[in-house]
Amino acid sequence: MFYNIFRFFGLLLMLLSIAFHPLHSQQLSGFDTNTDKRSIDLDDLKAGGPGKDGIPSIDDPKFVSQADAAEWLASNEPVISLEVNGEARAYPLQILIWHEIANDELGGVPVAVTFCPLCYSAIVFDRRVDGETLRFGVSGFLRHSDMIMYDRKTESLWQQFSGEALVGDYTGTELTIIPSQLISFEQFRNSFPDSRVLSRNTGYNRNYGENPYAGYDDINNSPFLLDEDELTDKLPPMEKVIGVRSGEASRAYPYSETSEERVIQDVINGEPIVIFHVEGMASAMDNRRIQQSRDDGATGVFSPVVKGDTLEFKWENDAIKDTKTESKWSISGKAVKGPLKGEQLETKTYGDYFAFAWMVFYPNTEIYR
Repeated sequence: MFYNIFRFFGLLLMLLSIAFHPLHSQQLSGFDTNTDKRSIDLDDLKAGGPGKDGIPSIDDPKFVSQADAAEWLASNEPVISLEVNGEARAYPLQILIWHEIANDELGGVPVAVTFCPLCYSAIVFDRRVDGETLRFGVSGFLRHSDMIMYDRKTESLWQQFSGEALVGDYTGTELTIIPSQLISFEQFRNSFPDSRVLSRNTGYNRNYGENPYAGYDDINNSPFLLDEDELTDKLPPMEKVIGVRSGEASRAYPYSETSEERVIQDVINGEPIVIFHVEGMASAMDNRRIQQSRDDGATGVFSPVVKGDTLEFKWENDAIKDTKTESKWSISGKAVKGPLKGEQLETKTYGDYFAFAWMVFYPNTEIYR
C-alpha cells in the first residue's frame, strides 16, 4: 500500500514539475537557432519545466574501476554497454536518468551516450558531422514525448530517437547510431572485466540511484505528452519492445514474447538476426530505488553468422546455446564455454523502448508474434 501511495505522488510530482505546453512562437527563447531552416512546425515542440540545460549534460565524464563502482552500483542495475574499436565502458542509467546526455570519446570515436526516460530510449551517436565534432546538450523541448537535443555549435535541434536534426542549420542531417546494449552491471562485468564505469563525480549533486519517475514504467500507464491520435491499439503503449531496423524494414518484438521465448531466430530485410532475452536486469523506472525495481531482463540482437556459418540458437537449461557445437553464449553475444569459446557475435543496431515511442516514429513497423 505504501508503495502505491508513493507511486501516485511520484507521478503527481512529475506532472507538476514538467508543465508541458506547445511552443507557438517562431523564436526559441534562449536559443540562437536558425528557425528559417526546419523540417517540422515549431508547434510540434513542447517546452517543459526544465529549460535549456536545465537537465545538464555530462561534458567531462570521469570513470572509475568496476570495484569502485560496485560500492554504489548494484549488480542488477542497468548500464549502457558500449564497445568501440575494442574499448568498452559502462554508463549507468542511475546517472544518465538525471543528465540524459554524456559527451565522451571511446576507442578514438567521439560519442554522445543518450537516454530519454520518457521513451526508455538508450541510444549512442557518433558526434562527428561534416568533419566537425559536435557537443550536445538537453534543449528542454520534447517531441512525441522524446527528448530534443541541441548541438552547441549551431544550436540546431535534434530528435534523440532518430538522431535527425529538425530545426537549424543542420536540418536534415542524421547522426550515425553506434550499436550499444542495455545490460546489468553484473552482466557487463562478466563480459568486460577490465573496463571502466562512468563515475558519479559529474560536478552535480543529484540523487544517483533514485528514479525521479517512480511508477512511470507501468504497462497500464499512459505516455506523457502524446496526443490521442498518436497512440496505436496494436500494442499497449507502455509495453517494452525490442525495436530492430534494417534498411526500410522495421520490426517490434514485444517483451511479452521475447521474455517467454528467450531466444528468437528471425530474418529482417533478408538479414538473419538472433535475439536474446535473459533475466538479471532491473528496470530503471519502476521503483524509487532502481536496484529494487522489477526485473525486466536484458536483451541483445546479433548476427548469427560466425566464420561464414549461420548458427541456430536455443534456450536450454537456463542457458543460450548454439545447436551446432552446444557452446554457451552470454547476453553480450560472446561464447563463454564450449568449442566456440571466445567467438563474438556482431551486435546489430537495435534498442529497448516503450512501444508507443517505437510505433510513433516507425508507424509501419511489423510486430512479431
